[in-house]
Amino acid sequence: HVEWGSVSLVDAEKRLLANALLDFSNERFVLLSESCIPIYNFPTVYSYLMGSDHSFVESYDDPSRYGRGRYSRWMKPDIRLAEWRKGSQWFEIRRNLAVKIVADTKYYLLFKKYCKPSCYPDEHYIPTYLRKFHGALNANRTITYVDWSLIGPHPATFTAANITVEFMQSLRSNITQCSYNSANTSVCYLFARKFDPSTLEPLLNITSQVMGF
Repeated sequence: HVEWGSVSLVDAEKRLLANALLDFSNERFVLLSESCIPIYNFPTVYSYLMGSDHSFVESYDDPSRYGRGRYSRWMKPDIRLAEWRKGSQWFEIRRNLAVKIVADTKYYLLFKKYCKPSCYPDEHYIPTYLRKFHGALNANRTITYVDWSLIGPHPATFTAANITVEFMQSLRSNITQCSYNSANTSVCYLFARKFDPSTLEPLLNITSQVMGF
């Protein structure tokens, strides 16, 4: 059982990773929700992730009350304000980092004790932990597109009326530039959210045009 804004979301993430790690053939771990969809076909996603030198976890310093304002001084000296980071919970990580996250108890317990609602541990635990210890292994960006153009705590939700071939192409080429293996690329997102259940049928109807099958 999980509750929005609580450490139970981190518990779920760690348990998902722990179970996936039991299969030794798994090398990449992607966290998605029921409202996420792929915007490229599987061979493209697989090639992109397996060819990357980095994991993809958004981790940035937010000086506002929605970032640094959530920090608890009781976390010092193990986690200092300068090390506090925020990011999307929708991550993609390599096996070596998944092992580190699952094995960690020290920093997880700090978050469990001091990162209470409205701190939102799922937005801070992994971004802060990776920034503190494994920043060089992280591309420091998410590969899941979200529309935050609506002002508010939740992103835009796409419905059946939004689903067209042109819309899907716009998600792929949204004039975003990012780094991939130290080179610039326009392919920055492999997944997108949030998609309402009503989008399922129209999405299936355009797979041959968009996904090539």
